[in-house]
Amino acid sequence: MRMRFRSALVILVLVLTMSSFVSAAPTLRIGTQPWLGYGPWWIAQEKGFFAARGVNVQLINFIQDQDINAALASRRLDGANIATHTAINFIDRGVDIRLVLLMDASYEADAIIADASIKSIKDLRNKRVAFEEITTSDLLLTYALRENGMSKSDIRPVPMPAADAGTALIAGRVDVAVTYEPYLTAALRRSDKHYLLYTARSKPGLISDALAMRSDVLENNPEAVRAMLLAWQDAMEFMASNPLEAKEIIARNVGSSLDELEPAMAGVKFYDLAENKAALKGEFRDVVREVAQVMLSNGWIKAIPDPDTLLSAGYLP
Repeated sequence: MRMRFRSALVILVLVLTMSSFVSAAPTLRIGTQPWLGYGPWWIAQEKGFFAARGVNVQLINFIQDQDINAALASRRLDGANIATHTAINFIDRGVDIRLVLLMDASYEADAIIADASIKSIKDLRNKRVAFEEITTSDLLLTYALRENGMSKSDIRPVPMPAADAGTALIAGRVDVAVTYEPYLTAALRRSDKHYLLYTARSKPGLISDALAMRSDVLENNPEAVRAMLLAWQDAMEFMASNPLEAKEIIARNVGSSLDELEPAMAGVKFYDLAENKAALKGEFRDVVREVAQVMLSNGWIKAIPDPDTLLSAGYLP
């Protein structure tokens, strides 16, 4: 009886010590949005992986890009989940951030859709193309045109929100639509005459998201950042071993049903830490240059940044 009490006392002391350590650790304020590519963070939060790694992470949700971008630029956040092209724009504006984790890349979750009369990107010449300007849809369209020796001057742009582009196509108001999930699947379910003409799979990483951290946070709290990245890996492993529960957590946090989430997740690739070590030192550097070239041609930035000023694999455990 005394031995059991002694063991219980030791366990209690360990628990209290761990709780004290976690509460004493710096809190990392990370901005996020209801996009499924950020799903492992919600899994890490709900399954206690942050606490298990000894780090406090406060996930702060934003709805609009402009709000999360403003919060990061004004130093109200320590880091944020943002699109790669957004990070390039930050660097161009002189905001001192580094990308320390490539989280996801869209393969078929961003696409150009058309009917069977349009068989290639070259067939877009003089066609009415619906897309949302200065977004991932704009980026994908510009890249596809450039790849085929064309530009937006060769098409008839019809600017509109991505949420409306697919509907406009089905209604016959435009010839082609550029959109992303969940609007992509919704549009294709309403018509058997339309198909995926071109997807982000054509250039893996072109439409991607990464964890951007302020440089001063990286310098002052490197171990906390590494612990947070380890929690991402824990969540990735949980997704592999418990796919249904993982999808339920993600669906709940993006405000989606499982039926809507399934096809969207099939079009997205998540990156674990081993893949990050290869990508941030290798192929993703070339992707950054290509994304920046598209942005420069669109007039979104003034110069193409050196990937060394943006990417940092040094915080990967």
